[in-house]
Amino acid sequence: MVEQLTPDERARALDALGDWDFDEARDGIVRQFLFADFSEAFAFMTRVALLAEVQEHHPEWSNVWNRVDILLTTHDAGGLSERDIRMAHAIEALLD
Repeated sequence: MVEQLTPDERARALDALGDWDFDEARDGIVRQFLFADFSEAFAFMTRVALLAEVQEHHPEWSNVWNRVDILLTTHDAGGLSERDIRMAHAIEALLD
């Protein structure tokens, strides 16, 4: 079973993910991504979807034109877990 991160583990993980914020109400991490247009945003979502399938860990997200909002949380763990942190790092690597 996947374990929820402790407050100390969460703080260290967020320090390493500077652009992600903790969403206390949903016990997850969130980030907004902005792109030049809808095509770029959709292409990014496609790449994230492929990562999600490989990791078997799927984001909660929304897209409006050039904006993609992502929430990562592990429902089975009852909140933020190492799976979310790994997924966030993999998403960040897509931007390099």
